[in-house]
Amino acid sequence: MSSKERVRAIIAGDKAERCGLWLGDPHPDTIKIYNQRQGVDNFEEIRVRLGDDFRWLQIGDQCYKHPEGLPIWDFKPKSHDLSAEGWFANCESVAEIDDFAWPDVRYFDFTEVLKELETMRPYYIASGLWCPFFHLAAGMFGMENYFMKMFTHPDVVHAATARMVDFYIEASRRFFEAAGDLMDGFFFGNDFGSQLDLLVGPSQFKEFIFPYFKQLTDVGHEYDYQILLHSCGSIYKVIPDLIGLGVEAIHPIQAKAANMQAEKLGAEFGGKVAFIGGIDTQDLLVNGTPRQVRDDVKRVMAVLGPNLVVSPSHECILPNVPFENIEAMALAVVEGG
Repeated sequence: MSSKERVRAIIAGDKAERCGLWLGDPHPDTIKIYNQRQGVDNFEEIRVRLGDDFRWLQIGDQCYKHPEGLPIWDFKPKSHDLSAEGWFANCESVAEIDDFAWPDVRYFDFTEVLKELETMRPYYIASGLWCPFFHLAAGMFGMENYFMKMFTHPDVVHAATARMVDFYIEASRRFFEAAGDLMDGFFFGNDFGSQLDLLVGPSQFKEFIFPYFKQLTDVGHEYDYQILLHSCGSIYKVIPDLIGLGVEAIHPIQAKAANMQAEKLGAEFGGKVAFIGGIDTQDLLVNGTPRQVRDDVKRVMAVLGPNLVVSPSHECILPNVPFENIEAMALAVVEGG
């Protein structure tokens, strides 16, 4: 099977001759170290040598050509402290939401990224706008204010979320029309969980998140793309809901988060959804030996396979992960353990 055929089959729940492999999206500093270590000029050479099946191209500010050079979301949080007030912290009416300088889809130009997608054709290509409406709302209101306003000003939260998601839907349609069969999966993300649990309760998910999330999965399916969700943290409680909303693959399976153990997920959701990730980046890939990494990959493949793309439990591999451990992960997949 080709890499594209393999990953498409895995996500569709069909049979593939082995699990898939994605080396992730290493931090630029990590790439420099790995390239130097392997004597190459381009990390793509390492991907090819190790048998990486998956390529990801996120669409965002690089395609947004505002005449004044503004980014897509032109708001500056007052602080990086999650408890700080955000742009809409004191907003009490829908009219104030409407007055915000919302981005305009007319400023997107996908010319260059379409050329880049062309170069990835032999592989499974995941792409699309990241659509982080949950993150953006937390930034715009301030996280604590966002969660509080779900109770005190639900109409304001709905209005802001609808404006963000409407923008992403229209922008996604424009991109999908241009990309066509250059991509295979619509990959987008919102971190819904902490290390211990969901960031808001299931009832808040059902009112303020799921209806908008479903609009995004629907537009991806409308263009016949597989739906891949990125969410760090413990999202165990809403996995059945996410499957029902059209998610076909869940990434990154944060291995040390509560209730996200491979054995638990495989027992409860195996065959119902595909998994991408699962190899611990909090401890194992940083401190383990190549032998320990290989053994853990074998364990994860045994319980989450065959509908599994083996990958680090966070895609942004940091410089403290030795190349030897990434290589061991890849060899364990390609060589069958």
